[in-house]
Amino acid sequence: MNTPTAPALPVDLEQLLRRMRLPYLRKAAPDVLATARAQRWDPAEVLRVLITEEVTGRDSATRRMRRRTANFPTGKTFSTWRAEESSISEATQNSLSTLEWISRGENLAVAGPSGTGKSHFVEALAHAAIEQDLRVAWFTLETLTQTISKSKVDASIARTVARICRCDLIVVDDIGMLPAGQDAAEAFYRIVDAAYERRSIAVTSNIHPSGFDTIMPKTLATATVDRLLHHAHLVQTTGESHRLAEALAGKGVTPLKQP
Repeated sequence: MNTPTAPALPVDLEQLLRRMRLPYLRKAAPDVLATARAQRWDPAEVLRVLITEEVTGRDSATRRMRRRTANFPTGKTFSTWRAEESSISEATQNSLSTLEWISRGENLAVAGPSGTGKSHFVEALAHAAIEQDLRVAWFTLETLTQTISKSKVDASIARTVARICRCDLIVVDDIGMLPAGQDAAEAFYRIVDAAYERRSIAVTSNIHPSGFDTIMPKTLATATVDRLLHHAHLVQTTGESHRLAEALAGKGVTPLKQP
């Protein structure tokens, strides 16, 4: 059975809602008003439902925009995270998942062998942060270096660093996969120093942060790690690569159909 279509809004009301830039309220209004008339809602209830539609719609749009601007690598969330297979203790996973450490401006460093779920776990935390209306920026050390280096051209380094540090959580992924030169070490230091005790930084690395001086200039590495770890949760993952295990088990690809 077809549901009857709610009558359209009067043209003048439609124009007013467009002028007031209330798209979600405008979209919901025909159905809400039809229901209100049929069920004899109190006027205050009508107003509450319509305003709630607008607020909910705007919040959802903001989260979508923040996901796009965060520049996540894969879109992995806790919906695909297998907590029981992680070497990170359940208590640590649960504690970090509350995101209280972000509200306190604390950092997170996750170190361990490649393929042990470091990036997946941190990205899931970052997605959860956006769901709690926080702002996130995601970088690899390479993309962070590129971003800072570009700002040197027009002498806007301070503005670029300030813009990045407006985010509640700044992620630098996969440190240690490649040697880091002076520019990379400088870019990393600038962000860690500017965010120190103000914003949260999460890093993933296949080496312990105390070993960053083996991949970048020692002076900058020492100053960076000193600030990074002062108020930080250090998590170490262990075990074999999940990616390699899946590949060896034939789970990395869709089986080919036999002719």
